[in-house]
Amino acid sequence: MTDEEKSKCQKIIHGHAAAAAAGNLVPIPAVGLAVDTVTMTTMAMALASVFGGSITESVAKNMAVNAIIATIKKQPVRVIAKEISKVVPVVGQLVAPSISVAMLESAGWLLANDLAEERAKKTVELPPPRADGHNFKYDKKLKLPEP
Repeated sequence: MTDEEKSKCQKIIHGHAAAAAAGNLVPIPAVGLAVDTVTMTTMAMALASVFGGSITESVAKNMAVNAIIATIKKQPVRVIAKEISKVVPVVGQLVAPSISVAMLESAGWLLANDLAEERAKKTVELPPPRADGHNFKYDKKLKLPEP
């Protein structure tokens, strides 16, 4: 990932994490996960464009769900704390958004790194040109039939 791509990813991830935090201010359990999923879906589509690709909304949603599941597996206590904290007035409205930001930041960078790795697999680099000026793999000389 280049510095420019990293900078673009950072803006996208931070912006979407802030939007998810705003959505997690709603003091109703499970609404936060829905907001996180929608936010991750749009973030996946934006991140794909950074790496020269485009994905459909359904693919982005699948990527978002997988990224959130991976994050939940890595940080189950945070997810449970986020949802339970919403039943506590005032405290829940402070805790849930901050946990959501941390989760989306983590999931966003996982997704960005996966997209960068996937692009790297598809990129084929040719070897540097040789002394005779070409870098083709096929070096046999053709024998033309004599007339």
